[in-house]
Amino acid sequence: MTIAQVGTLYGISVGPGDSELITLKGLRLLKQSPVVAFPAGVHGKPGIAQQIVEEWLGKEQVQLALSFPYVQDIALLTQAWQVAAEQVWQHLQRGQDVAFVCEGDVSFYSTFTYLAETLQQLYPECNVQTVPGVCSPMAAASALKMPLTVRDQRLVVLPALYNVGELETILAWADVVVLMKVSSVYEEVWKVLHRHGLLETAFVVERATRPEQVIYQDLRDRPTLKLPYFSLLIVKIAQGDR
Repeated sequence: MTIAQVGTLYGISVGPGDSELITLKGLRLLKQSPVVAFPAGVHGKPGIAQQIVEEWLGKEQVQLALSFPYVQDIALLTQAWQVAAEQVWQHLQRGQDVAFVCEGDVSFYSTFTYLAETLQQLYPECNVQTVPGVCSPMAAASALKMPLTVRDQRLVVLPALYNVGELETILAWADVVVLMKVSSVYEEVWKVLHRHGLLETAFVVERATRPEQVIYQDLRDRPTLKLPYFSLLIVKIAQGDR
């Protein structure tokens, strides 16, 4: 009896939204993998990563939607990672490669990190490879038609949901601040930027590079904004603003 060689789990970065921003390597591995996994969408709709790659998928490829709840409860998240890891393993153990497609870059605040770690903890023989890609701060800077940083500028990237309390301190020494997933704390962030006189040089980009992309520039008259989950805020801080 021949034992099938364990398949490889590929973490493929597919960029922030524009389907052409996937790398050539990522596209090659995506097309040749018999199983393509992605975070499931909400309310029965396709998730963003699935939407990005759907034009590249073949009818013969198995599409595997994995459920990851949008919560901060570690117990619930851990359970979801374990369930997803078991689903992926069912294919890997049969020798099938699985391409997990992830919005942005797989190493940058990505669900893939937790899935891969859980899978390797449960099944150490599992082989995991990653393919880097375009992450949302770079895509947002491109959409704004400006460099994210120049010369010796100091860049700070924060997941806004967890770090609003640190923003006051960071604004004192950083030159450029990127706040990821800012939607739920936007009003609090706006008040901080208002106190520091930084609203005029702050920008919000929602759904960067997608057809429905929206840009807000000069936030002085926007104390409230109804933003989707995948929105980020960039603050440019001139030396004279300190």
